[in-house]
Parts: sequence; structure tokens; C-alpha cells
Amino acid sequence: MSVTWSWIILFIAGLLEVCWAVGLKYSDGFTKLVPSVFTVVTLGLSMFLLAKACQVLPIGTAYGVWVGIGAMGTAILGIVLLNESASMARLFFLALLLVAIIGLKLTSKA
Repeated sequence: MSVTWSWIILFIAGLLEVCWAVGLKYSDGFTKLVPSVFTVVTLGLSMFLLAKACQVLPIGTAYGVWVGIGAMGTAILGIVLLNESASMARLFFLALLLVAIIGLKLTSKA
């Protein structure tokens, strides 16, 4: 697999991490069937794609980017879907997280 495809797969894995993290909220502690199945399936797919990307990309970079995408996306969806705080401080730190994700990508040797 090429480096470019590895980054694409890692990005998709990060988006799936957002899906399962938000799915946890909607599963209500795994008491609701459809959101629970959605959460488990997206979790499995996210991990599988992360593992595939790690075949080419350095683990520290891949995992850091994966977690960053997941954390940032989940926080944004929490603001949009769940009325979580959108304070200036929170948005500032989300912007810092974006800078960190981009920095990991730019400084990767793969």
C-alpha cells in the first residue's frame, strides 16, 4: 500500500472514531440496540483501518493523528449535536489540536 493511501485510510479511520465515540452517547450505555450495533461496527472498522495504515506509517504519528481526528471531531459534534460548550477557550484548544494533527502529518517521514 502506498504512503498516500495509508494517509487516506488513516483519515477515514479517524472519521470512524468520531462515529463510534458519538455513538457511545446515543447507545445510552449499550442499552439501545441500533446505536450500540453502530458503535461496535464503527469501532471495529476504525481499529482495522488504523492497523492497516500502521503497516506503512509510523505508529506514533498514525496513532496521534487518529486520536486527534477523533477527539476534534467528537468535540465538534458534541457542540453541534449535543449542545456542549462552544466557549472561546474550547474553540482555541480545538484549533491547537488541529495544528498538532497537521504538525504530526508534516513532520512524518512517511
